[in-house]
Amino acid sequence: MLTAAGAAILPPTTLAASRTAWWIEARFGMFIHWGVHTVIARDIWNMEHEAIPSEEYKELGKKFRPPAGCARTWARLAREAGQKYMVLTTKNHDGYCLFNTKTTDFCATKQACGRDLVAEFVEAARAEGRRVGFYFSMMDWIHPDGIKCAVDEGARRRFVDYIHTQVHEICSNYGKIDILWWDGPWPLNAAGWEADKLQKRIRTLQPDMIINDRGAVDGDFWTSEQKIEPDKQGRPWETCMTINGAWGYMAADENWKSPEAIIGNLTTCARDGGNFILNIGPESDGSVPVGSVRVLQQVGQWMSKYGETIYGSELCKVTRSNYVNFTRKGNTLYLHVTRWIGPVITLSRFTSRVKSARWLHDGTPVRFEQTQQKDPREPSIGFPLYRVKFTGLPAAAPDMMPVIAAEFESEPVQDLKFPRWAQK
Repeated sequence: MLTAAGAAILPPTTLAASRTAWWIEARFGMFIHWGVHTVIARDIWNMEHEAIPSEEYKELGKKFRPPAGCARTWARLAREAGQKYMVLTTKNHDGYCLFNTKTTDFCATKQACGRDLVAEFVEAARAEGRRVGFYFSMMDWIHPDGIKCAVDEGARRRFVDYIHTQVHEICSNYGKIDILWWDGPWPLNAAGWEADKLQKRIRTLQPDMIINDRGAVDGDFWTSEQKIEPDKQGRPWETCMTINGAWGYMAADENWKSPEAIIGNLTTCARDGGNFILNIGPESDGSVPVGSVRVLQQVGQWMSKYGETIYGSELCKVTRSNYVNFTRKGNTLYLHVTRWIGPVITLSRFTSRVKSARWLHDGTPVRFEQTQQKDPREPSIGFPLYRVKFTGLPAAAPDMMPVIAAEFESEPVQDLKFPRWAQK
């Protein structure tokens, strides 16, 4: 189909695929939950959990004065960690806007901060070559109509206009934005939010921006929170996780995930065809907690050696091992050794043969031997299965979660049906 000017009109599915192509290639992002909640250092949910009255909570706006430059620190850390895109909470559930808005005085530019923190974030992320994303909560604990809108039409009209205006502002005032990360559609449904109307406005303002599925309508990708779970409908998907236990800064929470755990989660997401966005919660002054920095730096050191196993990886049909995780590009299977068991690593039930193998960190060849496995299933499965032993490995792991790259004759696939039969 062509427009009147002769330009091709792509169907919706093709448009979505073209928008998400860079994001799927990137695989790894940084999430940043930040705002006035950091003043009392008890996580982003403290207003709700502690039932803090709105007028009392608004006093935090007078105390939130982060110095300029903190966003540059986040962007450098993201680059060093190998995170290709960054998503900032422009407005969380507590209603405080990090951007300049005409809708409320409870925003960074009109409170003690006196600056547009979203503008600083965008500039910093772009300076480090990171893609830019905006988180935006549709619900709002501060706004007087934020709950009444569910039962009062006048309140709904006021509140929907309020939210639509804010979304228009963040989609209009910062140049090209790569991601809109919706959250919190409670308490209205798609019709109540006039979500289709809002989506059309967003697409007009930011035609190339990708949008997640939490805005009361289907977006370009599906969102899983704190667990790795591919979309059952086969859509592009992303898992978001905290680096410790809290989304926003909580002084009492130093339960940092280990670098190995984070790399393992990232690898599993990539193996199953998804993205992984890892959250940090900067302190009130914008500084990143030391524990977060330490972990991300170690992740970055690993990514500098093994990032090729993550970026641009494809859905992998090899999953079975107690001590190896996997990612894939074409016919190359990457063996992420998560538990070091000694001089031999054995994998089984491949439908094609291994041609070569090497350590990814230095290119040294890895010896291997493979045997064809018998399978008495009737009728015959129609193809041989192979058991592969990678041999001559060192007694101790040569690196944190080292990777072996194995080149197969065709796409590596494991046949996981009736594995015990092969031993009879």
